[in-house]
Amino acid sequence: MESTFRKRRLMAVGAVALTMGLVSACSSDSSSTAASTDTSSAATTGSTGGTVPVTLQEFAISAPPSAAAGPITFDVSNTGPNDTHEFVVFKTDLAPTDLPVDEKGVVEEEGEGVEHVDEIEDIGVGDTQSLTVDLDAGSYVLICNIYDKKDNEAHYSEGMRIGFTVE
Repeated sequence: MESTFRKRRLMAVGAVALTMGLVSACSSDSSSTAASTDTSSAATTGSTGGTVPVTLQEFAISAPPSAAAGPITFDVSNTGPNDTHEFVVFKTDLAPTDLPVDEKGVVEEEGEGVEHVDEIEDIGVGDTQSLTVDLDAGSYVLICNIYDKKDNEAHYSEGMRIGFTVE
């Protein structure tokens, strides 16, 4: 009886090992894809520059918190659900919530304490556009600076802003 138990245990261990090997073999393509993605992502590899995915939606921006200095490509997707957005990069030591704004809540792009780096205008719902900029180490803020007259909304003031560090 004990030998039957040992045989079953060995078969179970063998089955688990075989399954792990198959899972590993099947996922090797996705691992190499992930590795190649990580190679291009400065946020995860520490390499110079890289690609940074950014998502815009009402009313938030999501992106990795940092990237290495050098040429950085922001791949910016607008997931909506309703509004056109823009993507603006500022170099600043100000907190994301402290950028200079006008009476409507729109960031003054030439205001004190901010350096306008570059931007993508009018990114429609469902669209993805890319912006490549050569960034030095420092603190940055990524925003949508659209003002919607119809709804009297400044997207920045509604929360479309995020800090970003270049190392």
